[in-house]
Amino acid sequence: MATSEQRPLVVIITGPTAVGKTHVSILLAHLIRGEIISADSMQIYQHMDIGTAKSSKEEQMGIPHHLINLVSPDQRFTVADFQQIALRKIDEIHQLGAVPIVVGGTGLYLHSLLYQMDFSRVNGASKIRQQLEAVAAQKGSHVLHQRLQTLDPTAAQRIHPHNVKRVVRALEIVMESNEGINDFSSELNRNETYRYLTFVINEDRQALYQRINHRVDMMLKQGLEKEVRHLLDNGFSAKSPALLGVGYKEIIRYFEGEIGYEEAVEMIKRNSRRYAKRQLTWFKKLPEATWLSIDSGEERQTAMHRMADIISHQIRLTMES
Repeated sequence: MATSEQRPLVVIITGPTAVGKTHVSILLAHLIRGEIISADSMQIYQHMDIGTAKSSKEEQMGIPHHLINLVSPDQRFTVADFQQIALRKIDEIHQLGAVPIVVGGTGLYLHSLLYQMDFSRVNGASKIRQQLEAVAAQKGSHVLHQRLQTLDPTAAQRIHPHNVKRVVRALEIVMESNEGINDFSSELNRNETYRYLTFVINEDRQALYQRINHRVDMMLKQGLEKEVRHLLDNGFSAKSPALLGVGYKEIIRYFEGEIGYEEAVEMIKRNSRRYAKRQLTWFKKLPEATWLSIDSGEERQTAMHRMADIISHQIRLTMES
């Protein structure tokens, strides 16, 4: 068995929404010859750039980005799909002699890489599926959706409570992969194929919330309403998986007359802040993660160079082993 230093290196950069992961990761990629793999469950969708805060070609500064714009907004994309594609892409980047940098805040995606989660066991004849369908029939789909919100908030955010089939499927994957267990390290074996260096970027709660509010304002100025309208005009249902995400579902409710514009804006900000809070709960479960505070621009630069130093040291260990 390969020693820790001999295993291929994979860098993970995560943190709550709007904290600035993308910018830091792009600058870091230039320092260590890295390529970026997105671990964002919304950026995999096509035709959705503003509301998902995708970086532009200019902002990417020539760094290759992967797992962005993969599927149509009405297509289902599971954590199993992510795991399969991401692991293949990691190997391809290693073969090029570069460093894979996994960047994003979707906790379930990150766990699918860090732990040995075998999704092939999930099948149509699952006893768990039968049990879940029985609960839905007896007590209603809302009961299952509430359970999904606890186990996998990201999936619950994308799936409408009345979509029984999708709620059941999401719960089935979560439960059969041991996801939703508070102590992941005691329930799942670590993925020892790679040597993971995990960094969690964070900042003061109030500063983060201000950053989130500012990002929402900027998205609206950049044309979030127009983006949502374009999706609807091109035949995508308001119940499409991607359109149930934060920023999209609130604007749709505004379009449908359920809420006013100002209320929609405040709901996007509030839901984004709540999502950031849930993300931080996920990140606390990440094994051997290095937490970096970036409460100022100077600290952001310091954090980036600290990451580069740690990664460079690990690369040297690999070369010497």
